[in-house]
Amino acid sequence: MLRKFEDLVDTFAPHEAEPRERFWPFVLGHLRPFRTILSVAAVSGLSVALIETGLIFYAGRLVDLMAVSGPDAFFGIHGVELAVAVLVIMLLRPAVIVLNIALLNHGMSVNLLDQVRWRAHKHLLGQSIGYFQNDFAGRIANRVMQTGPAVEDSTYMSFEALWYASIYVVGAALVLAGADGRLILPLALWLSLYVGLLLYLVPRIARASKRVSDARSMVTGRIVDAYTNIQTVKLFAHSADEEDYARRALTIHRLRFAKLLRLMTRMTAGLAVLNGVLIVATVGMAVWLWQSGQTGIGTVAAAAALTLRLNSMTGWIMWVTSQLFQQAGIIQEGMETISKPHGVVDRPSAPQLVVTEAAIRFDGLRHHYGKRDGGLEGVDLSIAGGERVGLVGRSGAGKSTLINLLLRFHDAEAGRILIDGQDIAGVTQASLRRSVAMVAQDTSLLHRSVRDNIRYGKPEAGQAEVEAAARQVSAHAFIMGLEDPAGRQGYDAHVGERGVKLSGGQRQRIALARAVLKNAPILILDEATSALDSEAEAEIQAALEVVMEGKTVIAIAHRLSTVRSMDRIVVLDQGQVVEVGRHEALIAQGGLYAGFWARQSGGRLRTDAAE
Repeated sequence: MLRKFEDLVDTFAPHEAEPRERFWPFVLGHLRPFRTILSVAAVSGLSVALIETGLIFYAGRLVDLMAVSGPDAFFGIHGVELAVAVLVIMLLRPAVIVLNIALLNHGMSVNLLDQVRWRAHKHLLGQSIGYFQNDFAGRIANRVMQTGPAVEDSTYMSFEALWYASIYVVGAALVLAGADGRLILPLALWLSLYVGLLLYLVPRIARASKRVSDARSMVTGRIVDAYTNIQTVKLFAHSADEEDYARRALTIHRLRFAKLLRLMTRMTAGLAVLNGVLIVATVGMAVWLWQSGQTGIGTVAAAAALTLRLNSMTGWIMWVTSQLFQQAGIIQEGMETISKPHGVVDRPSAPQLVVTEAAIRFDGLRHHYGKRDGGLEGVDLSIAGGERVGLVGRSGAGKSTLINLLLRFHDAEAGRILIDGQDIAGVTQASLRRSVAMVAQDTSLLHRSVRDNIRYGKPEAGQAEVEAAARQVSAHAFIMGLEDPAGRQGYDAHVGERGVKLSGGQRQRIALARAVLKNAPILILDEATSALDSEAEAEIQAALEVVMEGKTVIAIAHRLSTVRSMDRIVVLDQGQVVEVGRHEALIAQGGLYAGFWARQSGGRLRTDAAE
């Protein structure tokens, strides 16, 4: 039965693409699919609170009935009424409580938590490369994981605690007023002081909680950064420095957390005093009224039960209120990451890129990443379909920028890039990147099986296609010898985070196999054989000759021997194209490329010496 409640909302249903940048629109946007559930939960919560206060009222009435009727006539006179009360307590009350909990736990909580995380993750996957380069991956993931529970907890506590408590207080006031209107006075005084205490402490708790959340994210970021780069940490023997780096963040977190707890202790102390006043004043007045004959003993019993119940609830209510402010701080912190608009977006109704010849044109391209220098300045370059072009230059000459703009990881500040006459800024990013295969120098693999990593180039590929691609780049043999700590072997073996379980050469071969399987019309090679030894490089170069056949190829190289056979070599310097030609012609020209060739050792460009 509970599964029916869990299926009331589709966690992964389509939704608006951009999360809202303001707090309430952000939260309400996530709650929109739960409107019906929350409306019914509000009614059931109201019913639960009224039943609970009604039970206390009836307990007082029961005392009065027993005092008036006596033990002999009690059941004879009030038997029917007692039977109805039993049915309410045994059947109606559990049914309403279960309905309320089922709606909140299974209808809302089960779906809302992961809905927030899913929508945040989906939005973040659409962010530009620069977005992720400007933050810690650990901190981004931490905020995604924290924001979901914060939205879910806030909603749950609002209905399960605050709504219930508010109705209970109103019900208590009505019960006391029904007995004697003067009994409301102590309750009203207590309520005003209680609200005042909330208004004084809770905003301070919220601010302190936000600072604790910021500090927690900082700690997470620093620890994850150390784990991610553990090889570098150990290589330079900087474990002590990393300990100190994390300890400084933990010290900040400790101080902020201590301040938060001091505020919580003050809240508890103030609450204890106020609750003592409530109990003494309300029960004392009820006893005085009974002693003077103005009310019955049942009123004293009801007043005592109500105030004791409120006493136990108030700490819970204040804790919930402070938690709501804390969760609001976590949500706002998460929104700083989650709600940032995408830096690179498709135009409305953008068409798919249609590749026929795979001809590329860079037209007046300029991009400086918002700075005055660096990047590209006025690049004009045409690459014919099926042409193989080598791209060389000093570090910082603009080679990577050119490729990043071609892949539309950034939108060019000026100029345009055309593929078969289509401006890539006007087509969908997905269709553009489906048309390009790239093997990067810094090969990054997913922490999944070898098969999944190769098949990333073509998700629908079968095992035979995967193996054929691996054989083509001489990777099949070493793959068959792999085994991970879980005992998975061969193509089932997992490669570890970013492929750390493999050597650099093995990672690069798998990346090459992935590009082979993708079989895109445009192929980008960014130092694609840099991690291979000479013998392996010769094997791969032979394989690449087959892979590059019929494709438009751009190969970035510092090892100039890998591009000397290209149709053309383009030399970039300070963001501009300074030389274009075949290897022999550029050597004869005696320019920048010839200088690179003369200064290199083993066919590798020494960019430091060139500068």
